[in-house]
Amino acid sequence: MIETIVLDVGETLVRRDRYWDGWADWLQMPRHTVSALVGAVVAQGRAAEDALRLINPDMDIASADAARDVSGRGEYLDERDLYPDVRPALAALRERGLRVVVAGDASARCTEMLRGLDLPVDLVADTAEWDVAKPKGEFFERVLDLAQSPARSTVYVGDHPGDDVFPAKAAGLRVAHVRRGPWGHLWGEDPEVLAAADWQVDSLVQLASALGD
Repeated sequence: MIETIVLDVGETLVRRDRYWDGWADWLQMPRHTVSALVGAVVAQGRAAEDALRLINPDMDIASADAARDVSGRGEYLDERDLYPDVRPALAALRERGLRVVVAGDASARCTEMLRGLDLPVDLVADTAEWDVAKPKGEFFERVLDLAQSPARSTVYVGDHPGDDVFPAKAAGLRVAHVRRGPWGHLWGEDPEVLAAADWQVDSLVQLASALGD
């Protein structure tokens, strides 16, 4: 019996196009160029941030990100960045009596802004404070602590095979793969992803019905 739903952030709850547009503007690069480079590195199985290193191999991304914050042009997130199915889907899951937790590789700033949106969830975890990150197994041990339910009664929802689907499954959790965003679409028909995921959905509103009674 499913007791807890734990959701990733980027491209599961939140669209990242404005995030990358912000980087493009900061670097004074055409937005479509940055978007194309992100797609290229994703297709190669690399981290999306590697796109920034293609533009400037010497860039210290953490320092550049801090400089953006100081200038007032740092990471931002508001209602426009949520996928339109997020609020109704989360509300439907809670109405079923499920515990709903948000726990992805979000920055502390992103977590703060996400909490400010007052989503219908039980908890938004500040995973930036953890000493481990996805895809390490210790990350999903922390997730289970937050879930307050056994692994087989906990569903991790995410779009990325390498960061979400495979490591969550290896940790014993049930897995729902969301086929959206670059990772979700690119590997949406991959046989290994389909075999590992307990469910695959194109929208979060499909999740409640996919879980069954």
